[in-house]
Amino acid sequence: MKIQFIGAVQSVTGSMHIVEVNGFRLLLECGLFQGRRQESYERNRNLPFDAGKIDAMVLSHAHIDHSGNIPNLVRAGFHDSIYATFATRDLCAAMLRDSAHIQEQDAAYLNKHRARQGLSPVKPIYTQADAAACLSSFVGLGYDRPHLIGPGITLRLCDAGHILGSALVVLDIEENGRKSRLMFSGDLGRKRLPILRDPELVENVDWLILESTYGNREHEPPEQATQTLRRVVTEAFRNGGKIIIPAFAVGRTQELVYDLNCLTEDRKIPRLPIFVDSPLAIDVTEVFRLHPECYDDEVARLIAETGRDDPFGFSQLCYVRRLEESKELNFLREPAIIISASGMCEAGRILHHLKNNIEDPRNTILITGWQAENTLGRRIVERQPQVKIFGEMYQLRAKVEVITGYSAHADHTELLDYVRTIKGDTLKQIYLVHGEPEASRALGQNLQEMGGFKVVVPAPLDTVEI
Repeated sequence: MKIQFIGAVQSVTGSMHIVEVNGFRLLLECGLFQGRRQESYERNRNLPFDAGKIDAMVLSHAHIDHSGNIPNLVRAGFHDSIYATFATRDLCAAMLRDSAHIQEQDAAYLNKHRARQGLSPVKPIYTQADAAACLSSFVGLGYDRPHLIGPGITLRLCDAGHILGSALVVLDIEENGRKSRLMFSGDLGRKRLPILRDPELVENVDWLILESTYGNREHEPPEQATQTLRRVVTEAFRNGGKIIIPAFAVGRTQELVYDLNCLTEDRKIPRLPIFVDSPLAIDVTEVFRLHPECYDDEVARLIAETGRDDPFGFSQLCYVRRLEESKELNFLREPAIIISASGMCEAGRILHHLKNNIEDPRNTILITGWQAENTLGRRIVERQPQVKIFGEMYQLRAKVEVITGYSAHADHTELLDYVRTIKGDTLKQIYLVHGEPEASRALGQNLQEMGGFKVVVPAPLDTVEI
């Protein structure tokens, strides 16, 4: 068995790895790399392998940094099966087309400026037609349903507790008369988060590819995140300002809506208008409604006790789909909450809301998720005095608040606890991916202290043979 670590290696975007067993080449993930515009374009447009020589693909979950380059993969010559849970496939149907739409819009916007400068036009990484075409390659699997996907390779998807449909990828491998188990965490979730179940424990793992996004950081407890949200909303209301929340359309938006619903119903925050301004988030929320089998006991009890079958809708909440309605939000003068994508402030309607609100000190920008290096979201978290939006500089005068408790990634302690629980007597080696170098090294050091297995932080394009 060989493993090549291609993307999200000593970084947190563009997840992509190749496992080769018995001559069968299996691609784990095909995510978009996010960062500096030109670097991102080149890395995403040009795949670092021959797509036609990949025999199958497994997708752990639908976040764009894991799934977002699948249309390009298929266009480049991949014509085999993409295995994922049913919920992940449904989410990708919305998210990949939305990603293509944003790329087409960005390319059109850039080409207007390039035309004025006499430069040749750029093409989007892929189109909406490419996004629609790749969906026929998806093969839906239920949790804990073993499926033979290649010679000597049996796949089982276990609940990762990260976002709707997220999975731990478990590969039971028979090669040269030997049996072993390789597990890829995708993004490992947390315990006690709203809506979804806790991560499933997998036994008898020999080789583990583990994410390390928060390998050197701790989250505040989910309960504390709710209390911080309550404080931020109350303070902004008293200041007469708006709260602008960049949020991932999958998972984070639904968690925020769920908590705002509960806080409003319990009269713990003022009743003020709440807008979810993201066509993608609206589509994704519909997918959430279609998959109650993924809900945890808390949501099931809420539905049973209130008699409502929709935990994502309440009187103060307005879902905004039409562009004209989104533009009207610019004229709001009273306090309000606007939740919009993208979560790292790199594209979408959130850029317009930031442009129109970032220079008003009465307003609050609430960051609730991880911000990768060289993104606008990271620059806001760092409270840089000036930030660039649509090519123009704006003064960062709005208050910036950061809540870490909503993160759907396991933190340092939770990652250690998960490995401690599953390691047993079989675990031989851990490969740390999906983390910036400091995070991966810090987690690796603490894992190594457990003893009994080796920990490796691979470099981009490293190949290991087992």
